[in-house]
Amino acid sequence: MDARRRNHVTVTGRSGAPVVMLAHGFGCDQNMWRLVTPALERDFTVVLFDHVGAGNSDLSAWSPERYSTLDGYVEDVLELCREMELGPVTFVGHSVSAMMGVLAAAQDPAAFAGLVLLAPSPCFVDDPETGYRGGFSADDIDELLESLDANYLGWSGAMAPVIMGNPDRPELGEELTNSFCRTDPAIARVFARVTFLSDNRADLAKVTVPTLVAQSASDAIAPPEVGAFVHDRIPGSRLVTLNATGHCPQLAAPEETVAAITAFVEAIR
Repeated sequence: MDARRRNHVTVTGRSGAPVVMLAHGFGCDQNMWRLVTPALERDFTVVLFDHVGAGNSDLSAWSPERYSTLDGYVEDVLELCREMELGPVTFVGHSVSAMMGVLAAAQDPAAFAGLVLLAPSPCFVDDPETGYRGGFSADDIDELLESLDANYLGWSGAMAPVIMGNPDRPELGEELTNSFCRTDPAIARVFARVTFLSDNRADLAKVTVPTLVAQSASDAIAPPEVGAFVHDRIPGSRLVTLNATGHCPQLAAPEETVAAITAFVEAIR
């Protein structure tokens, strides 16, 4: 299957400019980047896509065998880079897509000029034995997944505002709720387990390309300690804390998000 059609790829911006590839998180699609794309496309070639199972991707390409781990998504990213002959890209991965970028760059570093890990989490579950704080206990995650299984639409309405933060801007939480609700519940259940149960802490040290860790100042899903952990484990990485609240700074603080991405891409050129 043609990867470009499979992932509903959109290419915009300046032809011949450095390529920035934007990868969305769980329950979202490429529309989540709409507030940052207009600014980025003035200076860069911007590649947007939907993960299989999300947005306008080809749903016939989805299978639980391929997408029950991050590996299927990672292979999709690498296939897009190869088939579209993009050259080295700066991969901007939001939330769970940040770890897809980590795995892809470890597997094929030549495909990447750099990584921007936006609100990343290598492991959402606390690990008391090592002192790692992911933000959730194992019981929290079990309860979250059980609630999602029992009533996906109800879970979406309850969790989206928590993930988004910004209670004074309820329209943002409503947008994320609507995005969740557009996702097939069966696919969402599998992707939720991939998102919340993966542990990629050991993979961080394998990254050899320039990396920016960009975290929100306040994030109930990936607290600042997580961003600091990622920064500490990726050799030579840079850390920036955005003046943003919530897990989706590309919507809550688009200007700051653009500034961080732009400064990083310019610095590694």
